[in-house]
Amino acid sequence: MDDGYWVSLLRDIEEEFGLDAHDLEQDEFAGSNGVAGLVFHGGRGETGSAAGDDEVWDRMEDRMAANEDVEVTISGYNRGGLLTEVEGLQGFVPASHLYGTSLPAGPTERAAAFAARIGECLVVRVVEIDRSHCRLILSERLAREDGRGELLLATLRPGQVCFGTVTNLCAFGAFVDLGGFEGLIHISELSWGRVETAGDVLEPGDSVEVVVLQVNPEERKVALSSKRLTPDPWRDVESRYCAGQILDAVITNVVSFGAFARLEAGLEGLIHVSELAEGSFMHPRNVVSEGDQVRVRVLNVDSAKRRVALTMREAEETRSHNAVASHQRFAA
Repeated sequence: MDDGYWVSLLRDIEEEFGLDAHDLEQDEFAGSNGVAGLVFHGGRGETGSAAGDDEVWDRMEDRMAANEDVEVTISGYNRGGLLTEVEGLQGFVPASHLYGTSLPAGPTERAAAFAARIGECLVVRVVEIDRSHCRLILSERLAREDGRGELLLATLRPGQVCFGTVTNLCAFGAFVDLGGFEGLIHISELSWGRVETAGDVLEPGDSVEVVVLQVNPEERKVALSSKRLTPDPWRDVESRYCAGQILDAVITNVVSFGAFARLEAGLEGLIHVSELAEGSFMHPRNVVSEGDQVRVRVLNVDSAKRRVALTMREAEETRSHNAVASHQRFAA
């Protein structure tokens, strides 16, 4: 395989599954001898033949048409998934098509997890063949789906509420086994609040209740949501919060332009850097940190844009003023 094959394949995976794009020239590839660089910088694998025997390709095409299982051996890995060897051909299993495996988000940890699987045998299904580019794409997930999964896929409908088990966490969400077929909860559908990683909300093995958003039998994809089983906290937000209101909040994230503060589950407001405190300071972290409990005052509520503007400065001034007034009333 030429260099362009791996570059193209990894980009295809990034686009299909929403992975972050990185400079491909910096990717590390490794093979069955455990030495990084056996498959290096998008280069061709040295295991197996470059094109393989036509009879082997014929057998792979027949197995794909018949949805038959194929046993392969893991021979290496790259950022996108596992390299395999089957009857002299090199195949590729994208990370999203591994079954029941939670992969670390960090590239170093992910590489270590992949490296530990070299030499392991997998039962997979062939999902794509391109002889001209020696392209053999495999899926462990499809091989693990049985008749129950096929029946389930045929009966799922948008709006249906299901129970399932989390099988895999990835950069773009969580896979959930619904009883023989896996659906995906995109990271944006895990919570009404901001979620950095799926691991902040779920762990492999967790039992979850989900609602079906979309079913695509042709592409064998089911989109799920867990957040939509709870009320949207932004609905009727202007009936609960108004300008001038003073509230207790918890700092959830500190950035260069200010800090986000949680008012209730799934609802955060922004304290602009100019509203954090009087005087000058180098960075908002010099004033607040994640987890701090603070007193804020509502400046503005915009339900259409899902924004609440807050201030700490005016809240502190109001609290000090009220404390003085209360002391004066008590003294009188």
